[in-house]
Amino acid sequence: MFESGTIVADALAMHPKARWVFAAYHLGGCNQCNLAQEETLEQVAAGYRISLESLLADLNALDPS
Repeated sequence: MFESGTIVADALAMHPKARWVFAAYHLGGCNQCNLAQEETLEQVAAGYRISLESLLADLNALDPS
């Protein structure tokens, strides 16, 4: 389960489709705005001014398989 304190690198390791959720929010999509692998999801949401609740909901909605 993804939580606000989950590290980006851990989120990517937890589910292979997590990168698609990040891409949907335009996170880490260009050289100038790479996601810091050591940041938490909460830090990413705050830094990119996106809803943490929405990001977590979308990540947690990923098929567990």
